[in-house]
This record gives sequence, C-alpha cells and structure tokens, in this order.
Amino acid sequence: EEEEEREEREEREVSSLAAMATAAARGAVKRLADVIPQSVLQDMKQLSKKKQKGVSLKYMMDFGQNPVSRQLLLSAQFLHEELPTRLAHRVMELEGLPFGLSFKPQVLKVRDWYVESFKELREMPAVKTLQDEEQFTNLLGKIKQRHDFVVPMVALGVASLKEDLASSKSWYELPDIHSFLDRFYMSRIGIRMLIGQHLSLHDPPMPDKIGLIDTVMSPYSIVNEAVEDARHICMRQYGSSPDIQMFGSEKLQCAYVPDHLHHMIFELVKNSLRAVSERYMDSDSDAPAIKIVIAEGNEDITIKVSDEGGGIARSGLPKIWTYLYSTASSPLLQLTEDDIQNAPAVLAGYGYGLPLCRLYARYFGGELQVISMEGYGTDAYLHLSKLGTSEEPLP
Repeated sequence: EEEEEREEREEREVSSLAAMATAAARGAVKRLADVIPQSVLQDMKQLSKKKQKGVSLKYMMDFGQNPVSRQLLLSAQFLHEELPTRLAHRVMELEGLPFGLSFKPQVLKVRDWYVESFKELREMPAVKTLQDEEQFTNLLGKIKQRHDFVVPMVALGVASLKEDLASSKSWYELPDIHSFLDRFYMSRIGIRMLIGQHLSLHDPPMPDKIGLIDTVMSPYSIVNEAVEDARHICMRQYGSSPDIQMFGSEKLQCAYVPDHLHHMIFELVKNSLRAVSERYMDSDSDAPAIKIVIAEGNEDITIKVSDEGGGIARSGLPKIWTYLYSTASSPLLQLTEDDIQNAPAVLAGYGYGLPLCRLYARYFGGELQVISMEGYGTDAYLHLSKLGTSEEPLP
C-alpha cells in the first residue's frame, strides 16, 4: 500500500509540475511578447514554420572549392535567409519547454541571445555587393561569439531543473527533456558549422582545406593528437596514464572536420583512461593498454576504442546517453554564470560528453555506439561516413 501511495504521490507531483510548467509556459510566451516588438514576434513565428534547408558535407565542399567573390556572395545570401529560420525554430522551442525549464534564468538568457541574433540578421538588408558581404561576415563573427557559451548555459538551467525534480523522477526517465536537448544541440552544431564555414572562407586559402573541412584529413594523426591530449589530462589527474596502442593505416585519408573528430576521440579516450586508471589505481598489476583500431570500409571509416576498465552494467547503458548523467562528480552546480565565461567551454565531467559526441557523429551521417562487458571493459565504435552525401539531420 505504501508503495502505491508513494507512486500516486509521485505522479501527482510530476503532473502538478507539468501543470505549473504549462501555466508558466503561457506566461513565457507573453514575456517574449514583452521583450520584442509584435512585428518581430510575428516574423519569428512565421519563420519557425518554414522548413530548414539541410546541407551535406559534400555540398559544403563543392561550394567552397574556390572561394572567389561569387562564392562568398552566394554563401552569405544562403545564410542571410537560412540562419533566421533556424534561430526562429529554436526560440519557439525554448518558449515551450516542459517542467518550467523555459523560465530558468539561464534558459531565458540563451533565448535572448538567439532573439538578439535573429533581430540583427533580419535588420540586415539583402546581401548584394561585396561590401554588404563584408558587413554580413562581421555580423556573423559577432553572433558566433555571442553564442559561444550556449551549451554550458543551457546545461546550468537543466542542472538546476534536475535539482528541482530530484525527489520525484529518475532523471533519464524524462524523455522530452532529453529529446529537446538532442534537437537543440544538434541544431547548434549545424548553425556553428555553417557560420564557421563562411567565416573561414575569408581566411587565407590553405591547400586541401575548404573552410573547416580538411579534404585529405588523416584520421590516424587526428586520433593521435586527441590521444596525447587525453593522456595529458589523465596524467594530471592520476599521476600516470595507461598505455594506448593504435592499429590501422597512417596513410588513410578522408574529407571531414578535424575539430569534430578530435572532440569525439578525445572524449572516448578520456572516458577509457579514467575507467582503467580507477580500476587499477590500487592494483599491483599493470593497467592494461587501451586499444584503438582504425578501419576503412566502402561506406564508413570506423574507429574502435577498447578498454579493460571494468565495463558498465547492462542496466546502466541507456543512462550513458542522458545529459547530466555523469560518473564523474558533477561540478556544474558549483559553477556560476561568471565562471562559465572564463571556464574553457569543455563540458568534461558534466555528463555531456557522450550524448554530444553522438550528435557530432550523426551530424555528418555517422554514428557512435557503445558496447560493454560488465566485469571486463567497454568498446566504443565511432563510424564516420566516407560519402559525405547525407544532409544535416535537422530537428
């Protein structure tokens, strides 16, 4: 009976939270109407119903082959139309989040950044000349900088929501919050990629580079760099670091964004190093090496990171894809907004690593899978699509 009562109480709590949130959300829409002119709000609503145009890696490459003035103009014109649409989609979604997440001051702050960027883009007249394009590019630089801290800022809002809900519901059982974060962060990867791509078309040309894309990237050397960075952090934290053995061809090349690959491998290797270091911390035997295999197929390049760090229980596997579920102690709630401006934008121990990595993998048509043997270790398979033809998976 007690059990039933408890469940009923929990259901009541959750539904009253939901009711509060809905009431709050209605208030929020009004609030947005208070902060921006009616005409801007209408424009934004209109655009948030418009379909977003996804682009593929191959398209970005074909487009940037020769960034002469015509390319810059075409790219600017595309972004001038596309970015407001993508921002409008996100603002409208930020308005109607469940459990009162829309009212967290940090989430409101992010909403206001997006609204501000939306207004600036819409106020800028159509890009017709190279002077227009230069002005537009300066604006893009400003917008990109404004959005630098979106991930940690939303993370703070979500962390504070997690505290509010601590008593009532298992965190990873809130699918709507997680699917919102997936959509929101995926969209952000896309926005940053498009802006970054345009900005870097202005950089002095480098052989084999098209904006952020390296057309002859060597996965082996990027993986190697990421491994060194991860070991460096492990050394600092544990005083030593397990060995890492790499297998695969150093000559292999593919077109990809080196930053994305570095980010994903760094995260996977860091997790493995931590698991192995902690498992063998007080052991007399040497920590077993972590193995990384890079293999090339017809469609994919797959990178496997294998450790013998003790693995994850099968019941715990779904949790590794939830935001803010972290096995490392979470320093997030001790952070203030000012810290975030100074802290490096690496959300290392905040339980953001794996879900974000998977979004980066999927962004260009790849995938990230984790398979574990409890009592032994974990294998992570990172698939990168070689074809580069899949469009951005836009939410």
